Amino acid sequence: MDAGNQRILGYFIEEAKEHLDTLEKGLLNLREVVKEPETVNEMFRAAHSVKGGAAMLGFSSLQKTAHRLEDGLKLLKENEIEVDRNLETLFLRGYDTLRDLIEQLQGPFGLREDEAETVMQAAEPNFVELQHYLERLVSGGKAPTATPPTSVEPAKTQSKPPSNFSPQVMGILKQMLQLFKQPDSPASRQKLQEYCKRLVQLGQGIEPWQGLVHLTTQAIANSKNSYQTLAPIVIKELKQASDQVQQGKASAIATSPTLQKLVTPPTKPATATPPTTTTPAQDTTANQITIPVEPKAAAKALIQAFDKNQLSQLAKLLVQAVRASS
Repeated sequence: MDAGNQRILGYFIEEAKEHLDTLEKGLLNLREVVKEPETVNEMFRAAHSVKGGAAMLGFSSLQKTAHRLEDGLKLLKENEIEVDRNLETLFLRGYDTLRDLIEQLQGPFGLREDEAETVMQAAEPNFVELQHYLERLVSGGKAPTATPPTSVEPAKTQSKPPSNFSPQVMGILKQMLQLFKQPDSPASRQKLQEYCKRLVQLGQGIEPWQGLVHLTTQAIANSKNSYQTLAPIVIKELKQASDQVQQGKASAIATSPTLQKLVTPPTKPATATPPTTTTPAQDTTANQITIPVEPKAAAKALIQAFDKNQLSQLAKLLVQAVRASS
């Protein structure tokens, strides 16, 4: 590839990564985002832009994948659809396919057609299910559930992972590993917890997997656990568990004692009368609160937990963190 084409490819990849970011943020909060027409339009335009750029450069696999996402978002923006967990999961699986192809494109060997075709074939059943599910929701019909409402056991036996479950998990784990290599900050911990949310959605209906990921989320939320401690444990256990899920052995998933030790046990709510301590600093580290991923809910939780002076200090720290990460 000559210098000119290489430069054009570089521009496309950089723009595609920005569009991926737009799609990811929207899909992770789809239930709220669907109420914001302009945000849904931004997501639609992001998929459309990737499709157009890929077509121009001759990457048919990327073009087709972006087109499938675009079709789904088009139905979403033109109809009033009540988003449920299944729809979130189907969209996120489609997004993961698009992201995987773009990651291959920027790799040392580029996007090889045989590998791209394998990825697309594995993702096709998900895109078909996404389209059919959206059409049922648009027509007002309820999609059949995997199990009767009063039954629990059948869900464990009937819930099956997508055919490319393990590769999709590995794609997310790679992103998490990159964050673990960065300096510890509230912003990066928040991002890690968002990736955990995606892992939960990816394994919808697989209770042992979801339980492990929930514990992982709690371990990451505990600021006493350094990235150096978290990284090898989190990546290893999630990788092993994803392989077990892919092999149909989800029931064998077990949380190691090492991970359990990283999860802070529930603490009693803070009372008006502070415990006997020597300094306020010890007070603030003694109590733990759970922060939701959704920004508005997170702000509400912080307002309820801290007084005016603490909120002011927290705001300054968040501004510094944002500046440092930009």
